[in-house]
Amino acid sequence: MLAAMLERLDDNLWRAEAKVPKMPLHRVMTVAKLASGGLVVHSAIALDDYAELDALGPVKFIVVPNAWHRLDARAYAERYPEAKVLGPPAGKKRIAELVRVDGGIEDLVDRDVSLTVVAGSKDREVIMVVKTGDRTSLVYTDAIFNMPHKSGFQGFILKSVMKSSGGPKVSRVGRLFLIKDKPAFAAQLEQFATRGVTRVVVSHHEVISVDAAEKLREVAASVR
Repeated sequence: MLAAMLERLDDNLWRAEAKVPKMPLHRVMTVAKLASGGLVVHSAIALDDYAELDALGPVKFIVVPNAWHRLDARAYAERYPEAKVLGPPAGKKRIAELVRVDGGIEDLVDRDVSLTVVAGSKDREVIMVVKTGDRTSLVYTDAIFNMPHKSGFQGFILKSVMKSSGGPKVSRVGRLFLIKDKPAFAAQLEQFATRGVTRVVVSHHEVISVDAAEKLREVAASVR
């Protein structure tokens, strides 16, 4: 099996998690339901069985959130040819090497689901914002990690060299290659924290569902 079954997070939000081959990482796909009833697939992961996903509604948008998370985008674009493939402004050229790109974040207009860029990333990564009543969920990709520490040599590399594990944080790779304007990035996190964010879904690994706004403030403070 390539990925776990879809896990329901909220009335209009699901996730699926899979291991990254030959790496001590997991990656996460997030699915949101539009107010119109269609679906947005963020950071696609190939599934052994698509029946559960298809039962939720038609896939309208496939979001490739950055140029590193394009592995299974082509499989989804081929399976759902009527869906629009969207990418960040600065990543479209690299994404297009593997999958067609039909538009940008401005093409998704909906009451419950929206896209914005990670501030300070030079438009390299997209955040998905999902409203469920008075609750707000944010979906990040590589700008924020939430990995537990692991044992062994690989765990040492993740913790001490990559600085990727040990709770919500910006990894060393994120600091070097993604977040170019740290004050702008921190300011955006602070702004989200004031808007009543109740959940942060990340692509590596665990959902931040307890004190999400405070965790965003802690990440912001860590990069200032």
